[in-house]
Amino acid sequence: MSTVPTEAGAEAPPDQPAGQRPWGLACLLLALAGAFFFSSYGFANWLASQRANVPSFYFEWERGIPFLPWTILPYWSIDLLYGISFFLRRTRAALLTHVKRLVMAQLVSVACFIAFPLRFSFARPEADGLPGQLFTLLGGFDLPFNQAPSLHISLLVILWVAFAAHLRGGWRWLLHGWFALIGVSVLTTWQHHLIDLPTGALAGWLCVYLFPMQLPAAAAGARDARTRQLSRRYSVGALVALLCAVLAVGASVTLAFLLLWAALALACVARIYALAAPAWFQKDRDGAMAPGARWVLAPYLLGAFLNSRWWTRRAPQASAIADGIWIGRFPTRAELRTIGADAVLDLTAELPRAATGPGIAYRCVPVLDLTVPTPEQIEQAVAQLDAWHRQGRRVLVSCALGYSRSALVAAAWLARRQGLRDAGAALAVLREHRPAVVLGREHAEALQRCLDRPAMPEPDDGR
Repeated sequence: MSTVPTEAGAEAPPDQPAGQRPWGLACLLLALAGAFFFSSYGFANWLASQRANVPSFYFEWERGIPFLPWTILPYWSIDLLYGISFFLRRTRAALLTHVKRLVMAQLVSVACFIAFPLRFSFARPEADGLPGQLFTLLGGFDLPFNQAPSLHISLLVILWVAFAAHLRGGWRWLLHGWFALIGVSVLTTWQHHLIDLPTGALAGWLCVYLFPMQLPAAAAGARDARTRQLSRRYSVGALVALLCAVLAVGASVTLAFLLLWAALALACVARIYALAAPAWFQKDRDGAMAPGARWVLAPYLLGAFLNSRWWTRRAPQASAIADGIWIGRFPTRAELRTIGADAVLDLTAELPRAATGPGIAYRCVPVLDLTVPTPEQIEQAVAQLDAWHRQGRRVLVSCALGYSRSALVAAAWLARRQGLRDAGAALAVLREHRPAVVLGREHAEALQRCLDRPAMPEPDDGR
């Protein structure tokens, strides 16, 4: 998982010049966003101040965090960066996406502040000089409420992503250092307790995930009874995790946060299946997954990877189906070295590309787990596999387990190579090489529909 925010991967690269920058719109939106920020934040603060008792939470060891008055400078600098961010984007669409992220963060945070306000518990020491003046100014509108999730951290994530997309080299590393200092400053200025930081970061990444600059191109899945059923299952899992998070608050706030994170991830996956849209995993054709998706979906991604390892623990090896062609589970670098593969055809939507090393060609055709690939998805994958085979590459066709999605693609490729027009015959040939494949009636029907279609298109460049 990337530790540095960036808009690489599934998101668009820095905006390309497209006429005049939307300066006027940026000024208008900045004024409206500023008014919304101060009014909604101030209202939540005032509402909390009317309560007779506002609770707080902190770890006892947090009392050892030093109070560093000078860090109020990086703390305050986020306001300047907030304003500048409106003028970074070169297109109207990119600007609107950025503003949606900021407004969404505000809405999520204010809703939490109203639903369950918390307060900062420590008495802040006096500060002199310029830091003292800045603390006084801050105290004029920022009462010690509105703690979790930290809106400061949510905005920090969104702004970090925005600025990182426009800087390179040493300037980018300078940016990372300054933004990291801003993140630390919420603790060293005694503005927030520790629990506010991860909750704020999760809220920020959720906004980045829900409003991507551009979704990767991916063939849509089929919205059918199966995807609806899986969506309901993930929704139930999200509700159970949320209930467990609420029940765990009294015993362990850390555990409650992790369960809340899992609930959010499962809810997002339920939405993906409801839409039958693998593109919302935000995994591009090179296997890179956008950082917003990696952070928000992290509990699910970890579970998916561990599940793939558990079910294949007794048979982790790939199976050769032709000279230089294997099918198998989602690979590690060591497994690729073992079979000598120099190309990977990845059928997973839910697993970000592992480090495969230099010289290894990679292509992802994302298909939702536990679903049957559509004819379009099969055709894209088979065309790529065929092109690599003609180039003499040694290819691993993989999915999570290597028993279903990859097996169906392999069967389609074998049928094309051997001139078979019957799905049953193609599956029988495949099972001679990999008997453990899990392919049912729906897979056979999908394969037959694919075989009945015209010839499959060639890929653009074989990469």
